[in-house]
Amino acid sequence: MIKASLQLLESIKRWRRAGALALVLAWAAVGVVYAQSPQALALKAQHAARLAAMTASPFQRPLVLESIEHADRLQGDIYAQIDLPFSLVGPALRGIDSWCDIVILHLDVKQCSAIQSTGGASLGLDIGKRNRPLLDAYRLELAYKALPLQPDYLRVEFEADHGPMGTSDYLIVIEAVALDAQRSFLRMSYGYRYGTMARIAMQGYLATAGRSKIGFSVVGRTPDGKAEYVRGMRGVVERNTMRYYLAVEAYLGALSLPAAQRFERRLADWFSGTERHAAQLHELERDEYLALKRGRSPAQAPTQARGG
Repeated sequence: MIKASLQLLESIKRWRRAGALALVLAWAAVGVVYAQSPQALALKAQHAARLAAMTASPFQRPLVLESIEHADRLQGDIYAQIDLPFSLVGPALRGIDSWCDIVILHLDVKQCSAIQSTGGASLGLDIGKRNRPLLDAYRLELAYKALPLQPDYLRVEFEADHGPMGTSDYLIVIEAVALDAQRSFLRMSYGYRYGTMARIAMQGYLATAGRSKIGFSVVGRTPDGKAEYVRGMRGVVERNTMRYYLAVEAYLGALSLPAAQRFERRLADWFSGTERHAAQLHELERDEYLALKRGRSPAQAPTQARGG
């Protein structure tokens, strides 16, 4: 009888210890929720604010594109919900070397290199039209900055004081936050300032080769109800923002493949992505694009080391 009582007492102690451990774990889980950074909570709030727009998106997927032209600054922002876990998205987009694999997909990026120097890391891009030689390309050097990677939040920035044709104050931002175990929410922002020279050059382009170019934002309706899309400089920044976002999407989508197969898949996926929006983004045929980009894999572009 005494032995049975002692056994019962020991069992009760074990149950209590187990219950206490379960309670600690439960509170720890709650603590994770409430320990989210202000940046992660702010990005989740942006997701909630755009949920209705993403559900009714004209892109036929949960993606919203916004743009502004204010004084001498242009900016495009894409907000997208993707079916990839943050555990993949966050680490994949944080490293500077990843970004050469991303931006090289853009039609006008001829070459890319990740640069390490005593002053910090940067991304060196040679940008130019496809029918012009590399020697005529503009060298844009974007300083790289990233917040420490959090369990559920990423922020990476690229900045440049000067760009081609009198443009300046480039800022590219990518943010990502975990929505749940399988989904993430991304914001990509692309903006810059333009001066008199850039305005004149762009007006010349928009009056000639770019006169039929349109963006994505609907700014009105024709008498028969058809959408009228934004044109001009807002159209330019919308097209480029979408091109860079499609490059991010193509990069992430190929990560599940063996390394040797990823570059070709990314080229194919980027081109297919642009063709879904051919009215805005079509520039050349698939074979032309593939021929232009093959042999320009970022793995072949040497990392440069420079002084401060």
